[in-house]
Amino acid sequence: MSVTDRVRPQGQLSDEEKPSNRSVRRLAFSQQLSRWDVKFSPYLYISPFFLLFALTGLFPLLYTGWVSLHNWNLIGGQGKFIGMENFGFVLGQPYFWNAVSNTLSIFLLSSVPQVVLALLIAAVLDANLRAKTFWRMGVLVPFVVAPVAVGLIFNNLFADQFGLVNELLGLLGLDPVRWHSDQLASHLAIATMVNFRWIGYNALIFLAAMQAIPRDVFEAATIDGAGRVRQFLSVTVPMLRPTVIFVAITSTIGGLQIFDEPRVFDQSGLGGADRQWQTLTMYIWELGWGQRNFGRASAVAWLLFLMIVLIALVNFLLTRRIANQGGRK
Repeated sequence: MSVTDRVRPQGQLSDEEKPSNRSVRRLAFSQQLSRWDVKFSPYLYISPFFLLFALTGLFPLLYTGWVSLHNWNLIGGQGKFIGMENFGFVLGQPYFWNAVSNTLSIFLLSSVPQVVLALLIAAVLDANLRAKTFWRMGVLVPFVVAPVAVGLIFNNLFADQFGLVNELLGLLGLDPVRWHSDQLASHLAIATMVNFRWIGYNALIFLAAMQAIPRDVFEAATIDGAGRVRQFLSVTVPMLRPTVIFVAITSTIGGLQIFDEPRVFDQSGLGGADRQWQTLTMYIWELGWGQRNFGRASAVAWLLFLMIVLIALVNFLLTRRIANQGGRK
């Protein structure tokens, strides 16, 4: 031990043992990087979705609004600024209101049974069935079939003269239905196509949510004497509230944007001879590519967007209220 070590007060570090300013700065910078990593990493992980949405969703939406304020032609391109004139013209057209009523009718005939039947099918698939994987894959098969193929098949099934559905009705002693002439009949046929494609998809979403429910809850309900139906109504449905709201909103958005099924339900693709099943998306297609007026087509697109937001909001409030009432029971 040197003389300096003997005379150095206890606890005091030598010059060699003291940390340098460079190491202190390096330590402070690494701590700051660690704080930034914890703070900003979650935003970086979810940023690809928002960047993709901005490119494929937000920008087209805003650009469509810009186009709706101009006299925009498919061939001539952008014309003069006309403000809300396209909206006023579209709102004054009977074809627009006819498309609105057809869209709402098909939406109600498809979305409401779609959610209810998907919930029931999911409950059956959640039971102790044999070959579970086979049945779960089977309900998803209609979803992977191309919409055009589904439309062509159901177009023949619901043919007015030689369709299979009318043949079965004839065997039962019932008069044939004019599926391509009567407005309500055509809406039922198109809603059947929509339900055929989407019930299985929504059923698997409900099934995944059902399997996440703890089994202890059902065991407690069984001990209390609740049957399968009571367990489904009082336990399963209330605990599926977020999933029910999600499926209801997505089916609302998809139902109001329906295009493929009614488009291929006849040969002309205009929604029938008297536009019996022309939807808003089909009307947009007619204005944009038929009449080549992108300004009016964009105005209808924005009106459809506002309608979807309004109906989805009402649907969300109603679904949450019904689910809350079911949970209190």
